[in-house]
Amino acid sequence: MSTPENDTLVIIPMYNERENARAIIEAVLSLEPLFDVLVIDDNSPDGTAAIVKELIAEHPGRVHIVERKGKLGLGTAYIAGFKWGLEHGYEYITEMDADFSHNPADLPKLRRACAEEGYDVAVGSRYVSGVNVVNWPMGRVLMSYYASAYVRLVTRMKVRDTTAGFVCYRRRVLETIELDKVRFKGYAFQIEMKFTSLKCGFTIKEVPIIFVNRVLGTSKMSSGIFSEAVFGVMRLKISSWFKKYPKAKQ
Repeated sequence: MSTPENDTLVIIPMYNERENARAIIEAVLSLEPLFDVLVIDDNSPDGTAAIVKELIAEHPGRVHIVERKGKLGLGTAYIAGFKWGLEHGYEYITEMDADFSHNPADLPKLRRACAEEGYDVAVGSRYVSGVNVVNWPMGRVLMSYYASAYVRLVTRMKVRDTTAGFVCYRRRVLETIELDKVRFKGYAFQIEMKFTSLKCGFTIKEVPIIFVNRVLGTSKMSSGIFSEAVFGVMRLKISSWFKKYPKAKQ
């Protein structure tokens, strides 16, 4: 729960992340300023939740878990986490992967962009200062890079890494966006959240990071997830012509 000493929550969805769970949570807990952790576990059969519960006992009040009955999609996991974070009073709510592809040491930079520089959303960006991706096959790098270029072309967003999943939100962004109306469940969820944030009048800063492909565990990326991100963009843009977006509260 948010305290005067700690107003930032890090949401980490997990499914079969036994190899990474303890290490990623402890890495986040070791940072300054303090960050709390919320794991969204989709009934991992490998015992991920049991490891998280050990850490809850070791770090009372700092580690939390929401257990779901099965794999319900990345977007719905983050929506559940956002709602939990708002209910528990956090001012800054960050999303990141469990596999160290996002470096926990970058979390203070994302928070600083919102808490000190005044931005509403901070995106850990792979492409704002070149292509900063390590250990990805070249085909996947090109697919990701040009997918983001395609999204920028269609949506006119001035965000270079539109599919980034390492993002910090001020609570007022998540209070304003109608979370129950977010339609996408896969990686298009990341595009929709950034697009909607801008449509609601919020500001976004891209913070350069280095993205490292996972070493342990199995990637959750699939062609179906990626296709949603590509082909859903046109629907998102067209629907925006007829949708009235809630405005940022001052």
